[in-house]
Amino acid sequence: MHKEEQTITEVGVDNLVSEVSKMYDEGYRLVQIGCGKYDDIFEINYSFDKDCKFVNLRLKITEGVVVPSITGVYLCAFIYENEIHDLFGVSIKDIAIDFKGNLIRTSVKNPFNTPTVTKVKAAKPAKSENAAAAGAKPDVKSDAKPDTKPDAEKKKEEA
Repeated sequence: MHKEEQTITEVGVDNLVSEVSKMYDEGYRLVQIGCGKYDDIFEINYSFDKDCKFVNLRLKITEGVVVPSITGVYLCAFIYENEIHDLFGVSIKDIAIDFKGNLIRTSVKNPFNTPTVTKVKAAKPAKSENAAAAGAKPDVKSDAKPDTKPDAEKKKEEA
């Protein structure tokens, strides 16, 4: 199986739009814009495709940095840029169609720009030696009788 190589080029806010314009001029289509937050760094990846060749531009910023919109080059980017603004709180200036934080309604503002919380499962209580040896489950009480009727009888009763 052939694995297609993908190039990733680091860009800055100062040359983002010019690099995106080069992609457009060379006939690439915008495939997606994705954002992730790693510690205090936002990583925004712009992916382009031409003849099944993927090229990625990667922008890394810190909170408070204003990113220029690429909607002047690819109008369809407005949906991605509004989404990144609403979910991560990244400021993007001059979006052609700007929902001003109202594209995605969430119960928490910028839900993907919150401190990471790791939930730890509580340890299961140890089985008593007698219950474990007998194969029984401890502390399980049930007054229910097991259902021993064959499926055919159940269907007759339901009808």
